Amino acid sequence: MEARPAVDDAALGRGAWSVLDANRTGSATVPAPGLYPHQWNWDSTFVAIGLARWDTRRAGAELLGLLAGQWRTGMVPHIVFRPARAEAYFPGPSVWRSQENPASPNGTPTSGLTQPPLHALAAWWVWRHAADREEAAALVRRLYPMLVAQHAYLATTRDLGGGGLAAIVHPWESGMDDSPVWDAPVGALPAVRYAYRREEPPGCHSDSHQDRYVWLALRYRDSGYDAAYLRDDHPFAVEDPMFNGIWLASCQVLAELAPLAGADPGPHLEAAERIRAGLLERLWSDGVFRARDLRSGRLSPVSTVGCFGPMLDPGLPADRVEKLVGVLESPRFMGAAGYPVPSCEIRAPQFDRSRYWRGPSWVNANWLLRLALAVHGRTDLVRLLGAGTLRLVRQAGFRECFDPFDGSGRGSGDFSCSAALTLDLLADNVGE
Repeated sequence: MEARPAVDDAALGRGAWSVLDANRTGSATVPAPGLYPHQWNWDSTFVAIGLARWDTRRAGAELLGLLAGQWRTGMVPHIVFRPARAEAYFPGPSVWRSQENPASPNGTPTSGLTQPPLHALAAWWVWRHAADREEAAALVRRLYPMLVAQHAYLATTRDLGGGGLAAIVHPWESGMDDSPVWDAPVGALPAVRYAYRREEPPGCHSDSHQDRYVWLALRYRDSGYDAAYLRDDHPFAVEDPMFNGIWLASCQVLAELAPLAGADPGPHLEAAERIRAGLLERLWSDGVFRARDLRSGRLSPVSTVGCFGPMLDPGLPADRVEKLVGVLESPRFMGAAGYPVPSCEIRAPQFDRSRYWRGPSWVNANWLLRLALAVHGRTDLVRLLGAGTLRLVRQAGFRECFDPFDGSGRGSGDFSCSAALTLDLLADNVGE
């Protein structure tokens, strides 16, 4: 694919707003036209972050619309379905059958899985950058009990390994669906074949993997979304460093937001300490954090962009930060790529520059790594990641992901997450 002509900041900003306006349906923003017609948890939260410096009310509406789908258990689902196109995506509401579960929200069909708990960080980002502090504080007070319930759900229902970390129970919960990290635990599942039809963009896993993904979702659904089933019988349970790094960061900012809601920040700081201890004890190996398959007891042999998630923690020991930065700058990642940051280490046999989360660069992953580096004062790399990410969207547009060597766009076009986070980078005065 040929790169587009480079565009200046003003034109890039106008283009980003155009994408977000076109993809807005009521209070929610769909990830992309056509293929993703509903509200996705991970994407919508990044959209709120991207809007935070520009439109407090719209950013808040994005979060509140998503949390309208929160279950009474505290679980925030990974998809909130919009009735107008309820079955326009597979698996849709008729597969998840959320309405049959008494814990699900009345009148709002959702999936039965969750995604990384970025929501407190998004609420903090909105509050931090709002021009109208009272409006932002009112939003925080409204969101706070929902965020507390979400964190309580993770601590009580998802600590399947007993070490203080949350386990994901499906690759879709990671936000990085097709990462090679899931190859071994998914490969251990039985071979299945379903007679369904789903449009998949180029770069997704083979049908055999997608069928196993559906099988996993159906197993969990048929248990009645039961917590005991997850603990005792569900065949996929993985402690993911990115998911838990985000959870830790959200615990810390929730402690900052707690006084606005008249609450005690102490429990959130204690939770952050437990997650940090779990990450260091259970996932650190060979200079990076690795995902742990709880069913096999093995750590993933492949390093991906998710390995750097725990750097979002300002309390991460300095020696671990230095080792992680060394890996990030090495030829395994940024040192051999033309654009930041390959989603899988380049030297790994699983690396594929054209397949989702197995090589391509993503704006949202770059944004998270940039934030993590800023937390630890690495302003040189903060500037490098910001400029490199803007160079991608200037050249190829607001694509879902990008080739890390030539910068060409991959996946869907007019991707909301990429557009929104571009606005945040532009507001931060990121330059070449």
